[in-house]
Amino acid sequence: MPSKLNPKRTIALFLTTLTIAAAFPVIFTPDSAQAQSVSTSSNRLRTLTVSGRGTEAIPTTIAVVRLGVEAQGKTASEVQSAIAKRSNAVVAFLKSRNVEKLETTGINLNPTYSYENNKQVLTGYSGSNMVVFRTSNNAAGEIIDQAVKSGASRIDGISFVATDEAIAAAQKVSLKRATKEAQAQASAVLEALNFTQKDIIGIQVNNAVPRPRPLEMNESALMQRSAKIADAPSPVMGGEQTIEATVTLEISY
Repeated sequence: MPSKLNPKRTIALFLTTLTIAAAFPVIFTPDSAQAQSVSTSSNRLRTLTVSGRGTEAIPTTIAVVRLGVEAQGKTASEVQSAIAKRSNAVVAFLKSRNVEKLETTGINLNPTYSYENNKQVLTGYSGSNMVVFRTSNNAAGEIIDQAVKSGASRIDGISFVATDEAIAAAQKVSLKRATKEAQAQASAVLEALNFTQKDIIGIQVNNAVPRPRPLEMNESALMQRSAKIADAPSPVMGGEQTIEATVTLEISY
C-alpha cells in the first residue's frame, strides 16, 4: 500500500527546486548566435560609391529682356497716368514685334519724402511698370533701342538661354559623360585594390538646372544706348550656356 505524501515535505521539495532553478538559470550557449553572426559578417555586402560629372556647352540663342517705365510726380494720379500712357506705348510696340512670353513682372507706386528739421515731408510719388519678354539674340538690340524710344526708361537686365530642345539634348549628353566618368573611377579604384566589380546596386542622378547667362546694363549704359538710337543698333551677343549633370553609382565588389 503506497505511503501517503507528506504535504509539508512536498512543499519543501518544490521550493528547493525553485531555488536551484533561480540559482542556476538556463543559459543558451552563444554557439548558435556566434555562428549566425559569422555567417552575417561573411555575407555583408561591400560597396563602393563614386560620382561622375559631365558637362555640355551649347550656344544661347534667346535673349530674356526685363525693362519698363518709371515716372515721378507731385500726385499719385499724375504718376500713375504717366506710367500707364508710356507703358501702353511700350507694350504696343513689343506686341508689334511679336516677342514671346510677354508678361508684367511688377507694378509699383510709392510716396517720396524729404527731411527738413528732422521732420518727414511728403514731396511726391514715384512708380514703375516692369515687363519681361523673349526674343532672338539678333533682334534684341534693335528691340531694346526702339522700346526706349517708345517710352521705356529702365532696363533691369538681359540674360541669355538656349532653346528647350537644345537644353534637353545637352542634358542627355552630359548624363552619359557623367555616367562614364563614374564607371571609370570605380574601375580604377577596384583594379588598384585587386577587387572585382559585381553589380550596380544604386544610381542617383542630379541634373543641374541650367541658369541663364546674365548681361547687366546699368543706367549709364541705358543712356548711351538711348543716344545711339539713330545709329545702327548695338549688337547683343549671347555666348554659351553650360549644362551640367552629376551621376552617383553604388557598386558592389
